Amino acid sequence: MNTAEPRPTVHGLHHVTAIAGDPQENVDFYTRVLGMRLVKKSVNQDAPDTYHLFYADGVGSPGTDLTFFPWPDLPKARPRAGQIVEVPFAVPQGSLAYWQERLTENDVTIQDEEMRFGERTLPFEDPHGLRLALVETDDDREFEPWTHSPVPAEHQVRGMHAVRLWEHELGPTETLLTEVMGFEKIGEDDDWHRYGVEDSGSGTLAEVKVVDQHPRTSNRVGGTGAVHHAAWRMRDSEEELELRDFIGRVGLQPSPQIDRHWFKSVYFREPGGVLFELATDGPGFTVDEDRENLGTSLVLPPSMEDQREEIEANLPPLDTPQLQA
Repeated sequence: MNTAEPRPTVHGLHHVTAIAGDPQENVDFYTRVLGMRLVKKSVNQDAPDTYHLFYADGVGSPGTDLTFFPWPDLPKARPRAGQIVEVPFAVPQGSLAYWQERLTENDVTIQDEEMRFGERTLPFEDPHGLRLALVETDDDREFEPWTHSPVPAEHQVRGMHAVRLWEHELGPTETLLTEVMGFEKIGEDDDWHRYGVEDSGSGTLAEVKVVDQHPRTSNRVGGTGAVHHAAWRMRDSEEELELRDFIGRVGLQPSPQIDRHWFKSVYFREPGGVLFELATDGPGFTVDEDRENLGTSLVLPPSMEDQREEIEANLPPLDTPQLQA
């Protein structure tokens, strides 16, 4: 790769999108157990017969947003090389005892606490097999609490801490991260390689492990519990298009820029097979709902509004928390 020229870089995680099973079970777990706010209820813009559900902090701040496509008929995914295999969330220092008790009371099977890169970490899975973890950190984060969360503000999930990738080879992915996207390698721990952008704080991290004994992903959607893609923050459309052009020049194949209504997106597969997205910070989730009523109705992008009657008829009923910010 010829990567010597100046270029824009990503600024941390924007959102992560995964595959869920039953949509009602998904809503119940993330709002009532993890205490995240449903900030947008929409549909998969490429397959509008399924929901697209967005969970975040109280206002949908970039970097706090975990989203799902629920496909109840899919089998459970098996982790493979070329995939994101875990999504660690940030929680405030001193919160793990609260979360151990809360998750246990809600019949969530938790694993033994781990120390990763000097950070106390509690791994577990959601009801459909998505591997998650809670990581204690005092890093400053863009976050606003959800005042109606069942979780007290001092313990609420602050957003994605990192994404963890399995790869067959380290070199090509490391080159993309460090020479194209702006990451720096900041450490190794238990065969995991950690990379961060900007201040390398919580929400800016990618962690990679070489697992050459595992089969590689086929790049299909996968089953429930699989991560579909990770999106990285771009300040605006101009910056995103500059980085898109650079990604193309180093031999990858980025998509055209796609207007997702709440942000603009560019997609590409990193050399190991993981689907990455570049996503602009704006215009954000309040472009079509006011802050007080985020997530309380089915929102469609303007280009799909004339299909509303047909789309709603094909979606299963969904009981969502009708709670304001």
